[in-house]
Amino acid sequence: MTGCFARILVGLVVLVVLMAVTLHVRYGGGEPYPDLSGTPILDESGLEVVVSSPEPIGNLAVSADGRVFYTIHPESRPTGPKLLEWVDGAPKAFPSDAAQDLFETPLGVVVDRQNRLWTVDHGNHGTGQARLLAFDLQTGAVVHDHIFDSAVAQLGSFLQDLQVDSTGKYVFIADLSFWRKNPGLIAYDVELGKARRLLDSDPSVSAQDWLIRNPTKDMKFFGGVVALKPGVDGIAIGRNDEWLYYGAMAHDTMYRVKVADLLDDSLSAGALAARVRAVGPKPLNDGLSTDRDGNLLITDVEHSAIIRMKPDGELTTLIRSDRIRWADALSYGPEGWLYVADSAIPDQMLQSKAHIQANAPYYVFRFKPDIDGIPGQ
Repeated sequence: MTGCFARILVGLVVLVVLMAVTLHVRYGGGEPYPDLSGTPILDESGLEVVVSSPEPIGNLAVSADGRVFYTIHPESRPTGPKLLEWVDGAPKAFPSDAAQDLFETPLGVVVDRQNRLWTVDHGNHGTGQARLLAFDLQTGAVVHDHIFDSAVAQLGSFLQDLQVDSTGKYVFIADLSFWRKNPGLIAYDVELGKARRLLDSDPSVSAQDWLIRNPTKDMKFFGGVVALKPGVDGIAIGRNDEWLYYGAMAHDTMYRVKVADLLDDSLSAGALAARVRAVGPKPLNDGLSTDRDGNLLITDVEHSAIIRMKPDGELTTLIRSDRIRWADALSYGPEGWLYVADSAIPDQMLQSKAHIQANAPYYVFRFKPDIDGIPGQ
């Protein structure tokens, strides 16, 4: 019995070592990334708290009349409402408490020019039902509902950021695909209810071998065996609908592709990839936004900063603050305010509920970029 037990124990140890090696080869490693941030042109005293939450914020969307909507980050395993509106200094389930049954793991939110709030739900990394919902902001009624099939929302996918064009007819979604490692973009035709995967595993949407070093912690888990190296995360549409901008979080370059090319189903995968254009070097980023001057606004998850990228690729650090633990989603509101969701990823991802509660509250901030004296909304 003793010899048998010893053989079983040795076998288990070998199995654990093999699993650790396999995980490290597929998900581990990573080199430090150079700091592309500079001296901020705005003082951090201009950063205002808008939302204070006991649970980690996911993404946010601000309407033209200043209503603030946000999700509770699904990685924090929320137990209450998952989509909320900040009303008179307090959170309120949107559109209602009963409607929360529509959600499994919602994350991305955006308000379109038709006054609809869109949400994308990754369906627990593709193990459940990935879903796209739109709500009328006046009534709260569901005005669009689409469940993605497994060919679009694959097992191990992570549909987590979305943008809607100015017509409200097309939705674009980023699949970060951390576990499956098949990141890509999704183009969805609202009128036809039809979705297509694009640029699957293209180098422009895929992670490179960079280790994200956040002030709270280096983004390594399970004793360093697994590193957080996500694919395409932030996406943004130019104000004239010409270009879709995107960046993989663990990647050194920002890219853009024409919206018309994404919608052209006659293009082969190779032909579409050939039309992707590099904009310039970028920080390791999460969310993106665009302004009316054609600039990109980029979150820098390593340096608690928001950075502007001009059309020629020139970078300027707008604001930086230790109060921001993980600059996530961006959304312009009225009067030139740029809103920033701080999802505090290091304090919630694979953390206990006790740890998450101990590091509350979690915030949505806002500031006025005031680039060259003109609000860049």
